[in-house]
Amino acid sequence: MEYVYAALILNESGEEINEDNVTAVLDAAGVDVEESRVKALVAALEDVDIEEAVETAAAAPAPAAGGAAGGEPAAADEGEEEEEAEEEAEEEADEEEEDEEASGEGLGNLFG
Repeated sequence: MEYVYAALILNESGEEINEDNVTAVLDAAGVDVEESRVKALVAALEDVDIEEAVETAAAAPAPAAGGAAGGEPAAADEGEEEEEAEEEAEEEADEEEEDEEASGEGLGNLFG
């Protein structure tokens, strides 16, 4: 989650979301940085318009989540923004994994 927060901070401040900047934000926050996660995040957000994703998430009605219907709207909006960015990063990672899996399909038949 910290990685997504770092990307949102960089986006909000107008800085480029790249490996060096994400790592610097995480280091400043005292997070143990895993380079592979940083690379995955940067790759997943490469073609994502974060501003558009945030606007879309803020405009879309959130589904009821376990009975907390009267929460603070400002806190909900912030959570939605973060969730949307994280979901998009996860979707990108899932698509990459599916591509890798699809390229190996049928190889099991070679060995009986």
